[in-house]
Amino acid sequence: MNGGPLRGRTAVVTGAARGIGAALARDLSGRGMRVALLGHEGERLRDLADALPGPALACEVDVTDDAALAGAAEAVRAGLGTPSVVVANAAVADGGLFADSDPARWRRIIDVNLTGSAATARTFLPDLTATKGYHLQIASLAAIGAAPMMSAYCASKAGVEAFAHSLRAEVAHQGVAVGLGYLTWIGTDLIHDADRHTVMRELRGHMPWPVRNVYPVDRAAARLASAVERRRTAVYFPRWLRLGQPLRPAMPSVVTRATRYYLPRLQSREPLPPTDLLGGGGRADAKATTRPPT
Repeated sequence: MNGGPLRGRTAVVTGAARGIGAALARDLSGRGMRVALLGHEGERLRDLADALPGPALACEVDVTDDAALAGAAEAVRAGLGTPSVVVANAAVADGGLFADSDPARWRRIIDVNLTGSAATARTFLPDLTATKGYHLQIASLAAIGAAPMMSAYCASKAGVEAFAHSLRAEVAHQGVAVGLGYLTWIGTDLIHDADRHTVMRELRGHMPWPVRNVYPVDRAAARLASAVERRRTAVYFPRWLRLGQPLRPAMPSVVTRATRYYLPRLQSREPLPPTDLLGGGGRADAKATTRPPT
């Protein structure tokens, strides 16, 4: 990839400490990019930065903190140069019935996934405008067809999809491209943690094949990195996920019909308590937001 279109350019990846963000950072670095790693887990970010083949910078930051994002952007410009690629990947999730959900945690999921994505775009938009760059918003199958027991996550991913469409229309004339990455269940620690909880394991287990399958994180990252190279408007992993778009009008009734059958049976067997924020990234976010002020 020595002559690739990304070589020598700077990328910003949020939620880069683990999972899809870390895998994408490794792939982009392998394609010759300088990569800024943004997220909560400073030690993991620094270890990843040291392990990447090219120049990298770790910035411990909360994507919902406008001032902290502005500081990170200054550090990126000084350390790696003006970004021409920004990937809004940071996200958290929980599981459980909406009626039993914790209001503060529900709001936090919306704040990180939707407001944090918008804050990331706002912070780095001047850089993307200057470089005629590319903004990739990580969405989800949840934006195409909302699932029960993940109301906050589904709402946030539908929101980032609409936000990206709106942003694209506003900045196209400035030479800035905006893409959406649609992913299904990817083998991150968030998904592995989710499978420990009955509510999440049953949710995925009642989905049809191949929707319920879990797919390798490195393959998802490679697909996203190729989309960055080509400035794609939309990228789907796995590729069959694209077929969900024309089926969107039918999905709510199909999901409701299935849920009316299996949810009462589930609740009759055992309680379905809500989970905390899932995975190491969720625990890091919960720890960071409950840390006493210094």
